[in-house]
Amino acid sequence: AHSKHRSYGYHRLAAVIRNETGWAFSDNLAHKCCKFAGIKSKAKHYRWSPPKAESKKFPNIVRNNWKVDKPLHLIASDMMVMSHKGRKFEWTYMLDAFNNEIISSQISFRPGDAKPYYRCLEELIEKTKEQKDPVILHTDQGSVYSSAAFCDAHKEYNIIRSMSRAATPTDNPKIESINGWIKREMYSEGWHKRFETAEEMVTAYVDYYNSERLAYALKYKSTLQYRTEMGFT
Repeated sequence: AHSKHRSYGYHRLAAVIRNETGWAFSDNLAHKCCKFAGIKSKAKHYRWSPPKAESKKFPNIVRNNWKVDKPLHLIASDMMVMSHKGRKFEWTYMLDAFNNEIISSQISFRPGDAKPYYRCLEELIEKTKEQKDPVILHTDQGSVYSSAAFCDAHKEYNIIRSMSRAATPTDNPKIESINGWIKREMYSEGWHKRFETAEEMVTAYVDYYNSERLAYALKYKSTLQYRTEMGFT
């Protein structure tokens, strides 16, 4: 299991093995096995930095209260730079705080390209156009998210904006932490070697992430399994 998921700790490795085999054993036993075998998670730790100023246009209304009781009520969005076979690309996506499901995903090979942001926004609008309750969209203060054009693109829809304080990733911990371990997971498991193109790689990973990957925050269920079991289609 570790050779396949090198970024996983012993808790998640134990969950994967139990799910795949049906065996019954404790996380403590998994920890002892990892220690005996010299297995360690390929995880990176980050230093804390003090928060900075809020956006004057869209203050942080989430304030790290990420608990929601239904899908498509609180959405986080961000962009991260990755590479595939030596070619860098930007991956923009939106995450549903209800079950950490990736509900929209776009990539671009042109640095600073705004189109993926707008395509993700269009997909969010399409998914929520019949929804009566407002959707909170939380982002950082990136140039596209802060632009007048992006604001105009959703002004006729029931979307409430919220922004992290400048240079304060702890204001958007869900997507910032996921950004980090998605990169580690994909590179350590060789996703870039399995697919000819970055588009194929990202599409396959999003499908795996939503339908197969067991999430600790969801008591080791996939995002789709959790949403279905909670009574939402």
